[in-house]
Amino acid sequence: VMVWLRRCTHYLFIVVVAVNSTLLTINAGDYIFYTDWAWTSYTVFSISQTLMLIVGATYYLTFTGVPGTATYYALIIPPYTWVAKPAWFSLGYPYDFIVTPIWLPSAMLLDLVYWATKKNKHSLILFGGVLVGMSLPLFNMVNLITVADPLETAFKYPRPTLPPYMTPIEPQVGKFYTSPVALGAGAGAVLACTFAALGCKLNTWTYRWMA
Repeated sequence: VMVWLRRCTHYLFIVVVAVNSTLLTINAGDYIFYTDWAWTSYTVFSISQTLMLIVGATYYLTFTGVPGTATYYALIIPPYTWVAKPAWFSLGYPYDFIVTPIWLPSAMLLDLVYWATKKNKHSLILFGGVLVGMSLPLFNMVNLITVADPLETAFKYPRPTLPPYMTPIEPQVGKFYTSPVALGAGAGAVLACTFAALGCKLNTWTYRWMA
């Protein structure tokens, strides 16, 4: 019985993280949010997706102890997204169906670190966290390129004027610290280590709960 309880807790966590990652991804494509807050929303969602990916992937990886399971975990997320998209289409949101599985390369790097360091958890947290945090915002830009042109979409789907407190501030283009990829990668590299540690800790807690 305890074995099945442990397995159910494990699978439930995988499903919860995968579903939430999917919702974050879909909302990152919200044309209203994107057109008015392009760089801000890009950075925020790059970081949030990084954290959702690494906590689940690290948990799964340390649970099985088999390099390759982080990539398998990353494979779960795109099908969830493909299933969820028609629901958003029905609400009238202009989403493209194509979703580049941006999580895969980052998850593969995580697997590589785990394998190369002979399953050392501390190396996984430090090196894996930095690699995932720095790589995902870069791959997320590829995802963004597949989305329909935001200006064209804004004209096609007009909406009311934003209230004053939501008026976007024009970004200073061309400076490193305002680059969404650089900002997302910098913040992601720091935060992903913390969340990788959380993923490892969740694994320990799961065993204790089910013991």
